[in-house]
Amino acid sequence: MHKNKPHKGLLKRVKISKTGKVRHKSCGTGHLKSGKTPKRLRQLRKDTMIADNEIRRASRMLSRRLRGRTQPRSAITRSPSPAERPSAD
Repeated sequence: MHKNKPHKGLLKRVKISKTGKVRHKSCGTGHLKSGKTPKRLRQLRKDTMIADNEIRRASRMLSRRLRGRTQPRSAITRSPSPAERPSAD
């Protein structure tokens, strides 16, 4: 079976942190800036994290586990295999 490949277009547009959060550039700064307030333009210059409801799609596109803006770190830790689990004896 072939290896899953990450979506190259998405990889070029995002940066993935070590904890699994996905950072991307804010939209709405390309043109038509005169209708936006200076405060709003300053805020749009900052990078933002992908929202929780979009993480599932992004993790499928990149073929790796990711977590959203408000999800805990335990969201990306894998569950232990049966050999690693503590015995109940």
